[in-house]
Amino acid sequence: MKILFFSYKFFPDVGGIEVNSEILANYFVEFGADVKLVTTSSSDDVNEENFLFQVYRNPNISQLFKLFNWADIVYENNPCLSLAYPQIFFRKKHVIALRTWVSRLDGSQALPDKLKKKWLLKADKIIAVSEEVRLRTFKDAVVIGNPYRASLFVNLNIQKTRDFVFLGRVVSDKGADMCIELIRKFSTEDNFKNRRSFGLTIIGEGEDLIKLKALVNKLGLKDYVRFTGILRGEELVKELNKHFYLLAPSRWREPFGNVALEGMASGCLPIVSDGGGLVDAVGNAGIIFKRNNDQDFYEKISYLLQNSDYENEVRANFTNHLENHKPQNVAKRYYQVIKDVYE
Repeated sequence: MKILFFSYKFFPDVGGIEVNSEILANYFVEFGADVKLVTTSSSDDVNEENFLFQVYRNPNISQLFKLFNWADIVYENNPCLSLAYPQIFFRKKHVIALRTWVSRLDGSQALPDKLKKKWLLKADKIIAVSEEVRLRTFKDAVVIGNPYRASLFVNLNIQKTRDFVFLGRVVSDKGADMCIELIRKFSTEDNFKNRRSFGLTIIGEGEDLIKLKALVNKLGLKDYVRFTGILRGEELVKELNKHFYLLAPSRWREPFGNVALEGMASGCLPIVSDGGGLVDAVGNAGIIFKRNNDQDFYEKISYLLQNSDYENEVRANFTNHLENHKPQNVAKRYYQVIKDVYE
């Protein structure tokens, strides 16, 4: 089976779609497919030869038509109309994965979104990354959650020295300020602030970083809140392993939420808002609170910290949940969908 794989962004660009595309394309080759990947991302990296598949960057019209002529089936890892438009003429078997919303940030639909909706109707099969994406975008889609980088994010079994960690862009939509407000509330209660591990680490950067640092100073929380900036690779994994709980209080409806899986794999119990795909990302292996609700956020965590048996019950679900999201297992489900359409 010859798969023409479209990924609008790809290595060396960094992001969820980029990582997922590399994982899926590599496994498709291991499963026996011949894969050619098309992207708009440029690269001068000679290490590209290490990929198991050939990468075509910004191909011209002639190259695109040759690739379509070669392919048995077309797979778009999120709609890529600017690259995959020759499908209109070739009408190959066609699968599209929805990795995010087909809309603007405020939920409205501009012309490109409306075109994508029509494009989805032309495909033989749609895969949605979460139940929420399916319900809000394409109800006939099959749901397959994201993989996480299981070879990188692991539990190192090192001593945990801090309770809470936030990982992500430091912008209002991600709710880092809610984490600081949580620490403020707990810092007024002796039974919480006297915990040996009491404190919050914020990993990441963003437009609200200066404002949040000022807020920490204003509230007198410098002893409890630390900022690390962006961490990557093994340094990030080691830092996550030092914490008991990962906080993901996103105000935005996340399409999925790989950060929850990465934290879980690193030994952190994820505590997430109920908006969007974060619910799918944690399953029964995390704590879910009402989105944009500081009080429910506080109460759910307060209960957790005072009930170790409850925490142990949730942590006991980590292994099975993570197994479902290991790259090979997720790739198998994607490959089976593509194979069924092809046959």
